[in-house]
Amino acid sequence: MHHRLPDREVRGHVGKATSGYHGGKKITGRGRHLIVDTEGWPLALAVTAASVSDKAGARLAAGRLIQLFTTLQLMWADTGYNGKPLRDWMKATAGITLEIVARTSPHSFQVLKRRWVVERTFGWLMRYRRLARDYERTIAHHEAMIWWATVFIMTKRLTRYETGQPQPARWGGKQPRPAQQAALSGL
Repeated sequence: MHHRLPDREVRGHVGKATSGYHGGKKITGRGRHLIVDTEGWPLALAVTAASVSDKAGARLAAGRLIQLFTTLQLMWADTGYNGKPLRDWMKATAGITLEIVARTSPHSFQVLKRRWVVERTFGWLMRYRRLARDYERTIAHHEAMIWWATVFIMTKRLTRYETGQPQPARWGGKQPRPAQQAALSGL
């Protein structure tokens, strides 16, 4: 199995004890460290203050992951998780090879190997208003809301699959038109 670690900071009204300032991204709030499978389904999650480093968040998320999944061998991560200490810790603790996916040129658009999978997962989660901003007072509630949104996404997909409904149209193509309303008479 292959997995990927990103982080995503969110803004909102969070308690000062569980939020922090991320100097690189110039954001106050919390960071989400998410490990997903190759399809984009979350396997492990750690929500931290934004001031917690990406590598420390990766250790938290990976610690939760290795309690549940013991057969993982390879994990992809972006350059925020680069470093020999984290790579060695992952190998020694879980037997997982951490492969860093880096850009070849820093200021150009590139499709990076497997990076889009976790970014798509964050896109799915951001469609839920409750997750677009951080309204939760505790980290445990924040994590629960992320898992709740994931269950909702999976349930909708499973329902479409079981009932034979087609995937909803996203971009371009013919959009279904709403049924025409009968004219109201006498008004």
